[in-house]
Amino acid sequence: MNIKAKITFGVGLLFFLIVLLAAVSGWYVNQLKRDTNNILVANYNTLLYANNMLAVLDELDTDPVAVSLFKENLDKQLLNMTEVGEKEATQLILEHLQALEKKPDDILLVAAIRTDITGLMRLNMEAIQRKSDVAGDTAHHAIVIISITGGLCFLIAFVLLVNLPSSIANPITELSESIKEIANQNYKKRVFFSGHREFGELADSFNTMAEKLEEYADSKLDKLLKSKKRIETLIERMHDPVIGTDEQEYVLFANEQACKVTGMKKEELLGASIRDLALHNDLLRDVYRDWNKEQERSGNNKVLKIYADSKESYFEQELVDIGIVPTGESQEQFIGRVILLKNVTAFKEMDLAKTNFIGTVSHEFKTPIASIKLGVQLLENRQVGELNDEQTNLVSGIKDDLQRLLDITGELLNMAQVESGAIQMNVALAEVRPIVEYAVEANRVVMEQRHIKMDVAIDPVVTTVRADSEKTAWVLTNLLSNALRYSHDESIVYIHVYSKEGKVWFSVRDTGQGILPEYMDKIFHRYFRVPGSKKEGTGLGLSISKEFIEAQGGEIIVASEYGVGSVFSFCLKMS
Repeated sequence: MNIKAKITFGVGLLFFLIVLLAAVSGWYVNQLKRDTNNILVANYNTLLYANNMLAVLDELDTDPVAVSLFKENLDKQLLNMTEVGEKEATQLILEHLQALEKKPDDILLVAAIRTDITGLMRLNMEAIQRKSDVAGDTAHHAIVIISITGGLCFLIAFVLLVNLPSSIANPITELSESIKEIANQNYKKRVFFSGHREFGELADSFNTMAEKLEEYADSKLDKLLKSKKRIETLIERMHDPVIGTDEQEYVLFANEQACKVTGMKKEELLGASIRDLALHNDLLRDVYRDWNKEQERSGNNKVLKIYADSKESYFEQELVDIGIVPTGESQEQFIGRVILLKNVTAFKEMDLAKTNFIGTVSHEFKTPIASIKLGVQLLENRQVGELNDEQTNLVSGIKDDLQRLLDITGELLNMAQVESGAIQMNVALAEVRPIVEYAVEANRVVMEQRHIKMDVAIDPVVTTVRADSEKTAWVLTNLLSNALRYSHDESIVYIHVYSKEGKVWFSVRDTGQGILPEYMDKIFHRYFRVPGSKKEGTGLGLSISKEFIEAQGGEIIVASEYGVGSVFSFCLKMS
């Protein structure tokens, strides 16, 4: 046999042995993979179903969702009985559950079900042990046969095949040792096979099984109970009332402060529907009225007036939705809502004190201002004596300052009335034209001084409006005064009165500078003035106008384009 034939024969034999070795190795690897998959598919699913049933067992008598979840997992287990004795154990759980449905208060039946589930889990754990032993035997046989085949290859080509047996035997040995670790409840054991597709898949399956078993081992009931107790203690120690509900609007928890402000015992609150409680409790009725209003949970918190701590107290209400994203999903799931009531009584009392102080001081200012005004009028009277030019200028400046003080005092008094709720509205059927004429006449001097024209348009069909004529005239006068203040000299201000959808609309449009978009939502805030504005004003006029119009059941709005002008409009009922 020549060298070529020998090389050909040797290489051919080596190729055959390599193919044979690969076939044997692949077969044993797949055999091991099948054994571990059997554990995952059959026994692990049973452990998962049993764990789910244990988790909701204590809630069967209180939570309908728990009963449904328990039955769902039990039905899945009935379709997953693969071990000897598993059918009898599952049937025993079913029988005890049916008995518990007839006697929901029987503690012995609950204990019996727990014992049945534990037995079912032990049965599957033993099956896992047996299957682990089978996999170990398979691995052992694989090592022997692969080693023999590797020895033959070593005799033919030691240099080429020196690493082949170890590359196959080592992963199997590691997997065998890992399976033993899992059997000894060391669920943190992991295997990693790089560069081997079959072994990589086997390692992934093995690691997945280990992670699931570790997750199951860590999900102890005592840990869950401790976490729940910590949260309950935290909520109970809070100084503000807190009430939590589930997605079905049933109360899950309420702290001592919540019991005080509602006047109910904790036993009456827990487990009850917030909707049913709202029928008999004034506080919960106010809360439930805003239950489904999105704006109440987006920053505009409502202030409730409650009799608590032997006095009238004020609480800021906040409704917080709770949602979770279940494992493996992307959509958030609504699981309940929390009611937070923050005690703001001290701030409310300080606000009322401030309002009373402003009202009192503003009222007291009127008397000395009136006296000063009378003195100025006497100085202007030539029968008292002639004034020189410098004295005349001083008196004129005093008159302007007095008028400004009177305007500010009047606006502060109006604001104090609005805040205290003492404002009185005399709403009746009133003529539209006199209201408009009053506002025009009140601003005529400014119009003539600055040569500004007034374009008044009143639709013929609009003759009367249901309003407080005095307050409405004040609002229109204020809007017209603002329009003149921000208009250019020799421009035109437009007043339009028209009807729309059964309401009378008053609009005042100017051709001034307009308002920047970022200030539009603040224009009716108290004391707010557009930054950079050099025009005079207290920042109260628009705020008071808004209060006056809304107190009559109307609405006031603004539209503006910067550089073009602004339009202020308000509407009232026609009749």
